[in-house]
Amino acid sequence: MADVEFHSEVSAPLEGDINAPVTETTDEISTLDEPVRETIMRDLKAVGFKFYHVLYPKQSKLLLREWDLWGPLILCTFMAMMLQGSTNELDQINKSDGGPQFAEVFVIYWVGAAVVTLNCKLLGGSISFFQSVCVLGYCVCPLAIALIICRIILAAATQTTILFVIRFLAVLAGFGWSTFASTAFLSDSQPSGRKALAMYPLFLFYFIIGWLIISHTRS
Repeated sequence: MADVEFHSEVSAPLEGDINAPVTETTDEISTLDEPVRETIMRDLKAVGFKFYHVLYPKQSKLLLREWDLWGPLILCTFMAMMLQGSTNELDQINKSDGGPQFAEVFVIYWVGAAVVTLNCKLLGGSISFFQSVCVLGYCVCPLAIALIICRIILAAATQTTILFVIRFLAVLAGFGWSTFASTAFLSDSQPSGRKALAMYPLFLFYFIIGWLIISHTRS
């Protein structure tokens, strides 16, 4: 009898909302014995699904309920590599390419997300630290798309005022979409009378990332 009870407890699902107790058992098979390929593909699909929710924000608690840091890490690494200073020796000597260093992007990305999260928590937000970092990190996706557009424009032709305006509008659209998506996910977790105070640092966070993109002047 003891063996049966022990087996029942072990077979309880290991995934779900960390803040909500498991109230019923399911017939899900444990993922401990599944092939590595299936695990990787499942995680990639989950990351892609979260990106979809950022690009098409709606009333969904997916980023809060099933948070992870894989998407933010991918975006951070991608943007840091894309914003790297030019490899041209003359540009390195002049230090005039406008591109931040790899470590600088990492610091701005993660420290900025942590500061915004800490501010939300101090204002009484009902959200965990990693849930907030997850949402902030995933919502950088529109700005990453704007960065790709800017790099294509920079590499395609000699820069003119019209091309700069196009780059500016792309970054402005990415900034607006990132801010809108993040507020759609985080606004409900803030006290009604303090939402403006909680969203202001979030606005600055995406503004700084957008400024890094638009100030990058080399392909």
